[in-house]
Amino acid sequence: MHPTPPAKLPSRNPTRSFWIDSSPDANPLADQGSQDPLPSEVDVCIIGAGLTGVGVAYHLIKLLNAASLSVKHPLRIVILEARDFCSGATGRNGGHLTPATFTKFSQRQALFDTVEAIKSYELEQYTVSLLVKIVEENGWASDIDLVEGGHITLLFTEKEANNAREDFDMARQAQFNLDGVEWLSKEEVEEEYGTPYPGFRKPAHNLWPLKLVTKLYRHAEAHTGQYASLSLHTRTPVTAVTHETTDNSSTYTVVTSRGNISCSRVVHATNAYASYLLPFLAGPDGIIPTRGQVMATRASVGAGQTKIQSWSGNEGFTYWFPRPVTHDTEKPLIIIGGSRNAVVPSYELYVDDDSETHPLVGKALREFLPAVFEGKYNTNLEPEMEWTGIMGYTKMGDPFVGPIADLLVGSPDRDLYKKQYIAAGYASHGMPRAFGCAEVIAQMIIAEISGKEWKEPDWLPRRYLTWNRRVE
Repeated sequence: MHPTPPAKLPSRNPTRSFWIDSSPDANPLADQGSQDPLPSEVDVCIIGAGLTGVGVAYHLIKLLNAASLSVKHPLRIVILEARDFCSGATGRNGGHLTPATFTKFSQRQALFDTVEAIKSYELEQYTVSLLVKIVEENGWASDIDLVEGGHITLLFTEKEANNAREDFDMARQAQFNLDGVEWLSKEEVEEEYGTPYPGFRKPAHNLWPLKLVTKLYRHAEAHTGQYASLSLHTRTPVTAVTHETTDNSSTYTVVTSRGNISCSRVVHATNAYASYLLPFLAGPDGIIPTRGQVMATRASVGAGQTKIQSWSGNEGFTYWFPRPVTHDTEKPLIIIGGSRNAVVPSYELYVDDDSETHPLVGKALREFLPAVFEGKYNTNLEPEMEWTGIMGYTKMGDPFVGPIADLLVGSPDRDLYKKQYIAAGYASHGMPRAFGCAEVIAQMIIAEISGKEWKEPDWLPRRYLTWNRRVE
């Protein structure tokens, strides 16, 4: 058995994603800071400009402003991105903002315990509610195409339906609030949506993820000043982080293709690519790069027939939603992704190249909607765009969150990672988790700077924390 090689840097010529490439002004921060000289020294260096990296900066600035810490100088924060702004998984996903409600409850309850199982869902509900609140308070909803249409999970087989019912019943027995969930019979779904499968509906949103992250970055930048400064450098891949100790204090040198930055704290917000800089995270116990495929295809009926909710089916392997339209007769663009189960047994695991698509996954995505919704999709219609993005899977299906040194208990290298943090490995479920995990990292950094103890939020699953995970 050869050890698994670490992830490579993000590919230089990724496939063109609808969110990034469908209009010339979709990514106004695309090349921000790519020509500007790098700062020689910062306090916090965040690697990765997706929802996690920008989220850490957003929360740091908000916490610093609220705490009014007496500081010698504003906390200098820099975000480095290997490619264009938000061009990793956040800029390439399916566009859903859907917190899990009870799926996998019985499995989690058996593996962990009832409290931990419930926290899995509380974290997602907290994260999604917080994002929606920020969007609404700032009046961004129409700018980022935020639609609250709910989400319907179709249950294609009796086994799926039984598992869903079991999870629902177990969650209800544990006194978990499931008020928002509505079961739909096969007849109800067929009458309202034209497909003969039972399912359940739950609260959910869909949106333009890149536009959300752009808004969050600009908001963070606008709130710098007395307590924090923020800069962004895209097209600046980090190739190494080295550690030096001088006068009892640790500093890191962040090595990039455009020069080096000296800093006292590093945040790895690199998700699938984490093992490139942290090779001990390569392999099944770490973060497994996994390629997801998405396409934008046109319905052959008007929006009055496709409605506005988001969907999933095929045991959760396939997910889709119609983009907003201006009138009911307009044929909506459908964003559909997933269907990795068309490639067995590999499921696109250990693939970190988003410069190409997989033909078998493409075939499954093309055939899916015409088969499920007869007469509403043209079998021969080619998608308008098709792309891939790299997700970060973990054995547990949950991210690593916290100080990296705590993953390495008993390792002689532990001290090299003292003030390096990570929030990564969302296992294709980053939109409802990343921003909450980013808040945890920001809280930890503020606690460390101010010499206070970090207090665990009551919505955070303990199993996410690095000191509860071990990497051999």
